[in-house]
Amino acid sequence: MLRITPYVGEDEAVLKLEGCLIGAWVPELAACWHEITASAHDGRVRVDLTDVCHVDEAGRALMTMMYRAGVRFVATGFVMPELVREISQTVDSGAES
Repeated sequence: MLRITPYVGEDEAVLKLEGCLIGAWVPELAACWHEITASAHDGRVRVDLTDVCHVDEAGRALMTMMYRAGVRFVATGFVMPELVREISQTVDSGAES
């Protein structure tokens, strides 16, 4: 299960995620991201991964696409910061994922 809570502020929009970014929840996050991007100032979006416990390959692919589009990720703990680091290194080095 994944809970997605959107916040639209003056400077940016935030998607707060809680649970696992897997399976059917991946397209749900994609739809929320596209919707919130359309309503955010300058399209600036931040995704809070603080309460995410697991991301599957489809979730990772979506996160990579989001990162390429300029989304910033907030992550804590051991697993999520490492995942964000791997995605940023892959994208920033120009490699395909």
